[in-house]
Amino acid sequence: MNQFTLLVGNDINNISPGISWSDLLHNIKNKYNVNSLENGQKPFPMLYEEIFLHAIRAKHIHERELKTYISDCVSQINQNEIHQLIREIPIENIITTNYDFSLEGKAATSNTGLIRETTYSVFRRHEIANKTYWHIHGDCQNPSSINLGYEHYCGQLQKMRDYVVNGTNYSSETVYKSALIKRLSQKKDFNLQSWIDLFFTQDIHIFGLSLDFVEIDLWWLLTYRARNRYYKKSNFIVNKLFYYTTKKWHDLSRDKMQLLQANDVEIVVIDENDKTKYYKKVINAINKRYLITKKIHHL
Repeated sequence: MNQFTLLVGNDINNISPGISWSDLLHNIKNKYNVNSLENGQKPFPMLYEEIFLHAIRAKHIHERELKTYISDCVSQINQNEIHQLIREIPIENIITTNYDFSLEGKAATSNTGLIRETTYSVFRRHEIANKTYWHIHGDCQNPSSINLGYEHYCGQLQKMRDYVVNGTNYSSETVYKSALIKRLSQKKDFNLQSWIDLFFTQDIHIFGLSLDFVEIDLWWLLTYRARNRYYKKSNFIVNKLFYYTTKKWHDLSRDKMQLLQANDVEIVVIDENDKTKYYKKVINAINKRYLITKKIHHL
């Protein structure tokens, strides 16, 4: 197996016909009678909090009810050929922000993470066909784990920062208690336990993910890694990070591209507007970089 990992976002699901995020938002607002709420420039996690707070005042709903409804919606996403092509890449780990299991191509096995997480996703993993899938924002089989609002994002970030910077206090004897960054610097006590480990030890190829600025957990991780590499001169961080984008979105998002580059992420621009062809070219580019002979034709 090759020493690189994929971080795959929701855009690969947009190739499949079905409900979009805008459709889902409309359905949620309609279900809880809050159609008057304007989307505007509100970050999605804040809009989610607004919808939930209005719904809880009007109907006294439990948040699990709302997240279960969202889980039921996203679980209907159908897999497409890009999901299959990703599975064929000879790697052991795939990280995803998606809640559905289209990447796996089949119903998920039980969560095999070292810690039984009901809400957060530092250790959440599913193992299928010699691959490990890390659903870092939760999964649709466990509605309480779905990361949507600011409260959840901040809680997730707190757990991540403890794991990386401060160390953990889990009762489990199988999880290292000392901070990841300390263990890496001392070159001891390392065994792949969390998807976060991969960000410091393997090349990461990011695609299908807009990396909105509200993704505070991922932006913190990128910034912390870059600070350690350049400010603290941590010479044990030698892996590379790559972000794939179309030429159109690269030109429209120069501010984000500059931030990514500042955070030690290499931008890979692919001039292709057709979504399916674009992702095939992304996969071909990754395969070529690691001398994987399989080439996708019919672009």
